Amino acid sequence: MKKVLLLGVGLSLAFAMTSCKSQESAYKKAYEKAKQQQQAAIDNSAQQNTAVEVTPVTPVTQPTTTTTTVDVSNVPVRQENVTVVSGNGLNAYSVVCGSFGNKDNAERLQATLKNAGYAAQIAFNSGNSMYRVVATTFADKHSAVQSRDKLRATYPDAWLLYKK
Repeated sequence: MKKVLLLGVGLSLAFAMTSCKSQESAYKKAYEKAKQQQQAAIDNSAQQNTAVEVTPVTPVTQPTTTTTTVDVSNVPVRQENVTVVSGNGLNAYSVVCGSFGNKDNAERLQATLKNAGYAAQIAFNSGNSMYRVVATTFADKHSAVQSRDKLRATYPDAWLLYKK
């Protein structure tokens, strides 16, 4: 009796396990149906887009002139009594890219600046025994500020010097 009961339970389990198995074809059918719906949506949007009429618009442009005035009155300037050691001479405002206690270091930076196309000069401040490497020199402050701003891309510590 136990054998028959055990055999019946085993057959029931085997039948239950095989009947719950999912069919691969059911997944395939669902995938194909979703693909068809997606293609139909794309076709509908393509039909709607072709029916749109485009009217070219020509923009009206008016010439604009913009003048930028830079207020240089707040730009800090150091005043020092310097003498030119190497170079043609300084104007009122100069852009200093480096300060050195050693003249050889100043000459190396001067050579680098000359290779970059600047008329670099060396000025000596006897009050603090420093060699100032001047990249550019100008008669007006506005031009010197513009030059300093350009040089700060390479020499972030560049500053303005006013020759006494």
